[in-house]
Amino acid sequence: MVKFARSLGCEDVEFSPEDAGRSEREFLYEILGEVIKAGATTLNIPDTVGITLPSEFGQLIADIKANTRGIDDVVISTHCQNDLGLSTANTLAGAHSGARQVEVTINGIGERAGNASLEEVVMAIKCRGDHVLGGLYTGIDTRHIVMTSKMVEEYTGMHTQPHKAIVGANAFAHESGIHQDGMLKHKGTYEIICPEEIGLERSNDAGIVLGKLSGRHALKDRLTELGYELDDEQLSSIFWRFKSVAERKKRVTDADIIALVSDEVFQPEALWKLLDIQITCGTLGLSTATVKLADADGKEHAACSMGAGPVDSAYKAIDLIVKEPATLLEYSMNAVTEGIDAIATTRVLIRGNNIYSTTNALTGEEVQRTFSGTGAGMDIVVSSVKAYVGALNKMLDFKEKSPTKIPSPNNKVPA
Repeated sequence: MVKFARSLGCEDVEFSPEDAGRSEREFLYEILGEVIKAGATTLNIPDTVGITLPSEFGQLIADIKANTRGIDDVVISTHCQNDLGLSTANTLAGAHSGARQVEVTINGIGERAGNASLEEVVMAIKCRGDHVLGGLYTGIDTRHIVMTSKMVEEYTGMHTQPHKAIVGANAFAHESGIHQDGMLKHKGTYEIICPEEIGLERSNDAGIVLGKLSGRHALKDRLTELGYELDDEQLSSIFWRFKSVAERKKRVTDADIIALVSDEVFQPEALWKLLDIQITCGTLGLSTATVKLADADGKEHAACSMGAGPVDSAYKAIDLIVKEPATLLEYSMNAVTEGIDAIATTRVLIRGNNIYSTTNALTGEEVQRTFSGTGAGMDIVVSSVKAYVGALNKMLDFKEKSPTKIPSPNNKVPA
């Protein structure tokens, strides 16, 4: 297969021996030598089940480097699982022993207990590469780490625990008295990394505070600092949402702005757009929702429905308008900032009842598609509705663009 890949013109072919950490060494050296001879250019050494200790994994990489024929002409890579919580340590040990590619994931997400965390590995190398790891460095701009972490959280719906290294909510929080005293005297006393290095705003050190009196220019500057380059139309749309929030909050944080950008700019193509929603709910009767949506042609549609709660009744009203039945698989909500005036972000995951499917390119299996949507706003019902409409838009857009016919009700695809 390595020879075949090279014959197709692939200049960089990676070979990965499953469960290398527990493989018989002489056989492993032999196999790696043969794939190098066949044209492999990267040898990826996985700790597939996360069972090795850092000393063992570092020695494994060193032994492969010392005993594999042709190893000087290829790149050694690592791929460490986190079953024992040692994936970052093993990855660093492998890099120290000669690996020059490391396979990592944002927030450490991955199968079972996850994979080596990109942010942990990158910042460990940045902090200790010169002194302990023989001068190792990466080419990664660490100022984008926090933004990237939050983006992955939003798209996957998998939130990082507060004590997650580097990107957790508590990673730069100092509660004990002696720590606070030390921080006030010199931040380096208890912080080995400046929050700004990874793109995290330190709220009490912020310069310009955005609020209801802030103008378009101040907002644009802050968006640029956060890494967003928006055109005039997008900026105008964000600005009025920002002003609406600022009227009700004393201070608009970076997290608020990021949520607004995500909700306003990075939404799927609007086959349906939320116009208005009115909810009646409480202990005196069934929740009732009236929803008005606009279709792709701008025509307005309204429906009213009752449900078990405000979100349920709103979703049922939307279903009456869209007429594309879907099952809600996941629903989660998260407050972006502290306080009762916080912006709430909602994420939903739906599956179409008409069985939308695609074909797995590797296995040929039919895979049932799911579609996610996100919404943000100070009204949790409105953010929930936006998330649901966004997911429906993705599903309907997939239906229109998919080359595969959607199965008919009897689950048979027409010829």
